Amino acid sequence: MPQEFWSNAIYSVTPTILVGLVFWFILRAILRADSTERKARAQIEAEERAKVAVTAEHTVPAKPTS
Repeated sequence: MPQEFWSNAIYSVTPTILVGLVFWFILRAILRADSTERKARAQIEAEERAKVAVTAEHTVPAKPTS
C-alpha cells in the first residue's frame, strides 16, 4: 500500500512540475531576449548620437539674417 501511495504521488506531481519548468524556461527566454534587444538598441542609439555630435561640430551655424 505505501509503495502505491508514493508512486501515485509522484505521477500526480510530475506533470505540474514539468509544465512549471517549461513555463519558466519560456519566460526566461523572453526576458533575456528583451534585455538583449534593449542593450543592442542602446548601443545603436549611442552610435547614432555620436555621429550627430560629430556632424554638429563640423557644421558652421548660419548667421541670422534679421
